[in-house]
Amino acid sequence: MPDKRPPKLPTVERLTKAALHYLERYSSSEENLRKVLERRVLKACRVHERDPQDFAEHIQAVIEKCLSAGLVNDRIYAETKTASLRRRGGSRRKIEAQLSAKGVNRATIEAVLNGDQHSDAEAARVYARRRRLGPFRNSADRTDRRDKDLAAMCRAGFSYKISKAIVDGTAEDDGTS
Repeated sequence: MPDKRPPKLPTVERLTKAALHYLERYSSSEENLRKVLERRVLKACRVHERDPQDFAEHIQAVIEKCLSAGLVNDRIYAETKTASLRRRGGSRRKIEAQLSAKGVNRATIEAVLNGDQHSDAEAARVYARRRRLGPFRNSADRTDRRDKDLAAMCRAGFSYKISKAIVDGTAEDDGTS
């Protein structure tokens, strides 16, 4: 296996190319893109024995370019991530945690979640169906696995009340009992 070439010292142009390449593949928040670029700079600085702080202005310039071009928008990122997680059965708590981990600020998260049309009860049903919990489980296993199903729902961020309603309900219930 051939040796990998050492990374080149970052310039605004190289960091811009790296950012564009990343944004072609993934949607990102401003802070997440900053972390991606900082990791790239750190890797190059280790090899060339330079201080990563020397390149902070380059990173900021690239972030500002991406923001002004509309390639990075935390509000749109939060909305699309929320919709995606809701389709997969994500709870409000899980969505908050994932958006916070990606660097979206609290005000944006609250605004997006307050405008979300889906309830946690709907998301819990989707989650239970996808994971085959409660009423979506084999009827023979259902009573034996009730506590484990409740625990799985609660770990996914759903309240005990919603989890209990889903796990103890039927596949036809709407989960709001």
